[in-house]
Amino acid sequence: MSRRENDFELPLFELRARSETADGSTRSEVRWLLTGRGRLQIMSVLFAALFLVIGGRLVHVMLLRQAAEPAVATGQAEPRASERADLVDRNGILLATNLASASLHADAQAIDDPVGAARALVRVLPDLDEDAVRRKLASNKRFVWIKRNLTPRELHGVNVLGIPGLGFEHRQRRVYPLGSLAAHVTGYVDVDNNGIAGIEKSRDDLLTQGRDETLRLTLDARLQHALRDELLAAMERFRAKGAGGVVLDALSGEVLALSSLPDFDPNRAGEASQLALFNQVTLGVYELGSVFKIFNTAMGLDSGVVKLRDRYDATRPIRVARFTIRDDHPKRRWLSVPEIFKYSSNIGSAKLALDVGTAGQRDFMDRLGMLRAAPIELPEVGTPLSPEPWREINTMTVAFGHGLAVSPLQVASGVAAIINGGVLHPPTLIRRDGPRPEGTRVVSARTSEIMRRLMRLVVRDGTGKQASIPGYLIGGKTGTAEKVGGRGYNRRALLSSFVAVFPMTAPRYVVFVLLDEPRGNDATHGFASAGWTAAPTAGRIIARMAPIVGIPVLDEEDRQIRRAMHIGPKDGGTRLASY
Repeated sequence: MSRRENDFELPLFELRARSETADGSTRSEVRWLLTGRGRLQIMSVLFAALFLVIGGRLVHVMLLRQAAEPAVATGQAEPRASERADLVDRNGILLATNLASASLHADAQAIDDPVGAARALVRVLPDLDEDAVRRKLASNKRFVWIKRNLTPRELHGVNVLGIPGLGFEHRQRRVYPLGSLAAHVTGYVDVDNNGIAGIEKSRDDLLTQGRDETLRLTLDARLQHALRDELLAAMERFRAKGAGGVVLDALSGEVLALSSLPDFDPNRAGEASQLALFNQVTLGVYELGSVFKIFNTAMGLDSGVVKLRDRYDATRPIRVARFTIRDDHPKRRWLSVPEIFKYSSNIGSAKLALDVGTAGQRDFMDRLGMLRAAPIELPEVGTPLSPEPWREINTMTVAFGHGLAVSPLQVASGVAAIINGGVLHPPTLIRRDGPRPEGTRVVSARTSEIMRRLMRLVVRDGTGKQASIPGYLIGGKTGTAEKVGGRGYNRRALLSSFVAVFPMTAPRYVVFVLLDEPRGNDATHGFASAGWTAAPTAGRIIARMAPIVGIPVLDEEDRQIRRAMHIGPKDGGTRLASY
């Protein structure tokens, strides 16, 4: 049969095209061209339908699904939670890191049997409340949270259930492997990994941007443990409401340990009380009592107005208007400057301060950093409370630690400057390589040397005897202050503190201990003052930390050591303070 006889089998549009061809083209060429156009038309229709389906899905996702529903529930790409750099101590011990975590949610509209699903979930997640889970699954909401941060075992258990409508959101969770140990330093983050306290907050941008980096702190986890452990024991021993402590490197200002009690677990910061979240070492400001006599004595000696051989009349209390300044353990006689310091005489200290004068005292406190917030890398920093106006009566009371409220960290930092040769180094929590900053000179090297001897005298023969640990040449100063109440000072509510330095022949470490309202016991003969409570606590801390930092035991009776620590001004040079 000829090709023309079978023309009736060709499509109509091809026959029409063939009849209109007049340019000599063959019939097979025209047939190929026209059938290709037909295929393109068919494909265009199919693509248009596909795009309509996709567009409809996008409208459904963007406009009809709940705004609170996470991307994982809608089938979109899941947003990745913010990762953070690790926090480690000075020796590389991990303080904060990230772990992959899954959180369970549900599309309640897809749950066929809310009662059965809730019962099954609670068998795998026994800490959940079955009635609460059932109500969520029966709510008909497109998205409800069931439980955040599942463990790997819990994740596996839920997967095995195979319940349609359940889903998981995977993200990075911030964890603190050492729990409460350094909670007030590291701080913590919220559910979205945003820093909201401590280093986590103050260095939030750095920790987020430097995901592949590690932020090294000055803390030593070993010293941190010793400090916190002894503070906890002291709280229990003396039934104190709280406690705080800090260990400083006197030569650099580095904070080696910092603890405030009660504390909290940053892994569960939402469960902590406001008291536990409060950092007593950096945020709390207190009138700390006689530890300020370190600054007062150094001020007098460095000014040149006061000499070691000078003596002051401490035979009777000082009465100013309606105030009376008296000694807790009065000697009722003239006292030399070393005796004023050793016996912690308020009367002698007040008269010494008057000789220096109000302007000189205020300037000295300012140079020591006592009139401004401590420059530490934490957001929780308290502002000192200073007298305004600063009158003569304030000059007298500030001399023995009343009328000027500062943080324990400020006192520790100031004491470090007094005994390290006279240079103030701002306290820091961030470990830095290279040479330490030069610091700011606040007293002469000669004044610093004398103050080391006086602080050793306090522990050897004065109010700080309970802090003595044989072989470690500890120096220090006690401070017992009455807390401010609604109508003045509460004599029954004490803040007992002790600042210790060791070894006194070449001071390297400052240890400050604060106990909030300690109570006396049989061992202290009922006394709750610093000499009986805070001083022995500081001694125990030093006994534990000295071997860790490599401080050798010394022979305290060695002739060179005794000569280096000797303090004994000659008689004479008697004077009466200007008041």
